[in-house]
Amino acid sequence: MRTLRYKETASALEARIAAGEFGPGALLPSESELSAAYDASRITVRRALEELRARGLVDSRQGYGWFVASDPLHQTLGTLGTLEAQLAERGVEASRKILEFGFLKAPRRARAVLGADTVLRVRRLNLADGQPFARVTVWVPEELGAGLSRRDVEQSSFYDLLGVRLGGARQTIGAAACSAADAAVLEVPVGSPVLRCERVTRSVDDVPVLLSEFVFPALRTEFVVDLPEPPEVWRT
Repeated sequence: MRTLRYKETASALEARIAAGEFGPGALLPSESELSAAYDASRITVRRALEELRARGLVDSRQGYGWFVASDPLHQTLGTLGTLEAQLAERGVEASRKILEFGFLKAPRRARAVLGADTVLRVRRLNLADGQPFARVTVWVPEELGAGLSRRDVEQSSFYDLLGVRLGGARQTIGAAACSAADAAVLEVPVGSPVLRCERVTRSVDDVPVLLSEFVFPALRTEFVVDLPEPPEVWRT
């Protein structure tokens, strides 16, 4: 009877995944929540999940729990571009949701980088095939952002809106624990692993024009760098 019960539970979960209730990369309810939902013991639920993992339908990771199996989206470093463009190249439907839009006194980091006392701050959620993919906050000097609207930044990237010829950017990537605020919009547990990226974008005249912060659930993205062959002098 116990064997039948875990198979029933696995079939019920599989049906919900197939119906699209949980998309690729989406977190599943906790084992205790599943136990209550299916009136099954934690042992039975765990065995059902292991059954689905063996079939490649779900997976688990420390800090996240169980989720619908999917390959992380690869982001290539080395060229300046937008999240939307990289996702589109991989056949992923990209969209964005503006969470905050407004002018404010520049926080210390933005003032140090941009040299501006007042900045436009835009906080948004980027989605990939409808799933939260990144929380992004962008600061831009008031003089460059003055003519922009909330609708503008929802529909187009700053790279297209600023009217400034860009000369490149420096991006710094580090590991962090997800804050409560980011966990709420990214739909991941508080304290789960995230990748935090800071990007300073400069004009062709080497003037900083954008400061951006990206927070990616480590579950859903990986960064890829192509390393060129070393110069001949290094090999001798």
